[in-house]
Amino acid sequence: MAGGQLTIHYHRDFDGMVSAAVLASILAERGEDDLRLTSVNYDQRTDWATFGEGTRFAIVDFHFHPRAAYWFDHHPTTFLDDELRAAYAPSERWMWDATSPSCPPMILAHAERWWGYEVPERFREMARWSDVVDAARYSSVDQAIYGEEPALRITRALAAGPRPEWTDELAAAMRDGTLEEVASRPDLERAYQRACKTRDKALVQFPPTVVRQRAGVLLYDASSNKVRRERFAPFYHHPEARYAVGVIPTRAGFHVTCGENPWNPPANRMHVGELMERYGGGGHIAVGGANPHDLEATRQVAGEVADQLEAHLIAHGEA
Repeated sequence: MAGGQLTIHYHRDFDGMVSAAVLASILAERGEDDLRLTSVNYDQRTDWATFGEGTRFAIVDFHFHPRAAYWFDHHPTTFLDDELRAAYAPSERWMWDATSPSCPPMILAHAERWWGYEVPERFREMARWSDVVDAARYSSVDQAIYGEEPALRITRALAAGPRPEWTDELAAAMRDGTLEEVASRPDLERAYQRACKTRDKALVQFPPTVVRQRAGVLLYDASSNKVRRERFAPFYHHPEARYAVGVIPTRAGFHVTCGENPWNPPANRMHVGELMERYGGGGHIAVGGANPHDLEATRQVAGEVADQLEAHLIAHGEA
């Protein structure tokens, strides 16, 4: 069934890396003998219609594309427009499940059903941890920040990778190795130690970045490249908050990040991904983001998002 090189594009995070490793292993068993893994991020969807033109490709944990030979995703905001939504139909090659906490369990269940795949225990373990990481199902904020389990060491190390292509190497290593083996790599250990130092600095630097805390919503501005970032710092310092909205720098510019407090969620949830979609971004019910075109616009969007979350909590008596 092989038909030339197949590139598996995956979202550049733990969930996406595991998804790519799982699909690559499955497809190799099914006769694909020329597989390449390469990450994709939101800044690469500018001209989505021409993405991957002239190549065979699969996409996991990222937006739907009608030319994908294989496609699996769980994001509610996966379809960039109505035309793409209309082009999707579940099949042997495509699957979308917005109720899945992460992407790997979907791929494994699909392969079992359609291709008779026997799932190895190491992939079941990766899928379990992918659910924990991507859906923030940590037992506590301390586990999220200080957890030493192999999956969490890998996740932490990604924040201090030596180069963007490094995740491709790790995803490839996950095809044949266990989480413990990948977490034991010397290059990953070096990245992990760097990331831990950054984490510790970020926790100290976070409090002065808070712009306001009102009606259960924390708004912060960590746009300075001198300020280190820790995803769960808002809830570490402010466990009473329901939501945190922040401005952070990226390689391509600036990003609005928005998330629910996993340890103090609102009873009446607002769909964060759909809210961020209004600003050209996306995400899940509990977490999402967007990439406005400059810092001023990013700050404006962050303020508007915080305003809407505050209004929502006030309207439901949760402020």
